[in-house]
Amino acid sequence: MTAPSVRPVSEREARQVAEAAREQDWKKPSFAKELFLGRFRLDLIHPHPTPALEDVRRGEEFLAKLRHFCETRIDPARIEREAKIPDETVNGLKELGALGMKIDTKYGGLGLTSVYYNKALAVVGSVSPAVGALLSAHQSIGVPQPLKLFGTQQQKETFLPRCARTDISAFLLTEPDVGSDPARLATSAVPDGDDYILDGVKLWTTNGVVADLLVVMARVPRSEGHKGGITAFVVEATAEGVTVEQRNAFMGLRGIENGVTRFHQVRVPAANRIGPEGSGLKIALTTLNTGRLSIPAMCVAGGKWALKIAREWSTAREQWGKPIARHEAVGSKISFIAATTFALEAVLDLSGQMADESRNDIRIEAALAKLYASEMAWLMTDELVQIRGGRGYESAASLAARGERAVPAEQMLRDARINRIFEGSTEIMHLLIAREAVDAHLSVAGDLIDPEKSLGDKARAGARAGGFYARWLPKLVTGPGQLPRTYAEFRPAGHRDLATHLRYVERSSRKLARSTFYAMSRWQGRMETKQGFLGRIVDIGAELFAMSAACVRAERLRTEGEHGAEAYELADAFCRQARIRIEELFGRLWTNTDELDRKVVSGVMSGAYEWLEAGILDPSGDGPWIADATPGPAKTDNVHRPIR
Repeated sequence: MTAPSVRPVSEREARQVAEAAREQDWKKPSFAKELFLGRFRLDLIHPHPTPALEDVRRGEEFLAKLRHFCETRIDPARIEREAKIPDETVNGLKELGALGMKIDTKYGGLGLTSVYYNKALAVVGSVSPAVGALLSAHQSIGVPQPLKLFGTQQQKETFLPRCARTDISAFLLTEPDVGSDPARLATSAVPDGDDYILDGVKLWTTNGVVADLLVVMARVPRSEGHKGGITAFVVEATAEGVTVEQRNAFMGLRGIENGVTRFHQVRVPAANRIGPEGSGLKIALTTLNTGRLSIPAMCVAGGKWALKIAREWSTAREQWGKPIARHEAVGSKISFIAATTFALEAVLDLSGQMADESRNDIRIEAALAKLYASEMAWLMTDELVQIRGGRGYESAASLAARGERAVPAEQMLRDARINRIFEGSTEIMHLLIAREAVDAHLSVAGDLIDPEKSLGDKARAGARAGGFYARWLPKLVTGPGQLPRTYAEFRPAGHRDLATHLRYVERSSRKLARSTFYAMSRWQGRMETKQGFLGRIVDIGAELFAMSAACVRAERLRTEGEHGAEAYELADAFCRQARIRIEELFGRLWTNTDELDRKVVSGVMSGAYEWLEAGILDPSGDGPWIADATPGPAKTDNVHRPIR
């Protein structure tokens, strides 16, 4: 059943809305964008950028306080047991200034860099991912970040001091029948004098149950004097007509305060509108360019914890006369966890530092970091559960009850699963990154494959495309990756040879670009329907980006004299593992079951295989697939619970 408030939208209109929300220009260089175009711009990331000494001093000073707080005042077992973060823990974080880590000091915040904000989230996330999610949702996508980027001076002075110390914020975009297709957004904001009247229902509002301030995306109707379109607003959670109808429960992150929020005739001052009308989606996407790095931060924390547990357990546990780590079947899993954790931290630190310096456009890098980290962290956590065996499947409370160390591996698996969905599912991230990766092609040849363009437009596009490809394609034939002595600084005496991996990245980057061009030539306007192909293209780019980051980080550690040999060994192991995955992905670009899969799906959807479902009982019961989100007054009690 589809909520009656959701308006019908054509596929073309949905694409147009998404396209309009994109940042159209590339004003700064992008390492990842160049990588997809077959240009390995190592100079954009090497030497590895480093933070200013004052930023390091302030960041380390806060991290020390935060670590002490996490050790003494966060009880992760209690949060899991009670499915709630205690109010005293939240208030302690407020006193510590943790709500204002990303907020400028002139508004009462700590003014940490992205690098140290990510390090702080990793520390908190290693103790309790639920607490990490609370802080991340508040600062990465809640009120502080969009106001920092798009807010007026008055808005910053009004709301940022509150967010820095006392007020928790939430971001409200998703609706019961609207996920990653914002063209169907149903929540409305109707102009009324100097105000807007807000009506609608929002789903999965992380922090929404306890929030004081909300960033709400709503559709303003076009009218005289109003451009209309999806628009962002800051809304007081205690405003009349705002009702938190339910606190949702999930398989993991049991402590998060995530709910369903209804707006009925909520009056919002025009002064609370962020940016002009119609700019809401662009604000959301721009906010996420760096906000997405909070997910990799907590994935890195999960990898570090998985490595620690795997090392300690595999040393203590013996089978057939030796520690299980010495058995190849287990040892390969430990090697994967160690090497991948090193690479994920390299990707996170590099992306965070580039965000701080603002000299590169990192929209693709941040998206790749989120996509890659969430997928690899899930695999690492799953491998940890396998290494632990039955104890990995057993709850920490049960382990403790029978006298063993309370290792919450199964909880970590449940907590990590959401990262593949949070802030853009893997499938949506594939499409988002693919669109940015082929932007250069569409900018010169897009009109050629647009059925609505005139013959004249197509002719002009053909001329532009001819000039672009005449210059671009010859550069994809040869490159530094074919010369045995390139990147010599990554082949220092006494260390593993990482130069060979960088040469592989350079060659593979050109191969990736050639594959993309061939696919566009072959499928043209149907390219956007080839989601399996596009996903593999993106996954190859993610692996190449991670390889590059791992090598650059290893070289930085070597020159700084800190674990250089070990870093080179980990980077070498990761790159060798990644190369195997990349070669498989390249093979699957053209040898796959995509066509057959589409036929099977058609059969499933038409009911041709319904007989296969016989022999089971469905315990899910009755009820609509999607709850009715018709605007109107609340019919349930308000479970909003501000923390003071």
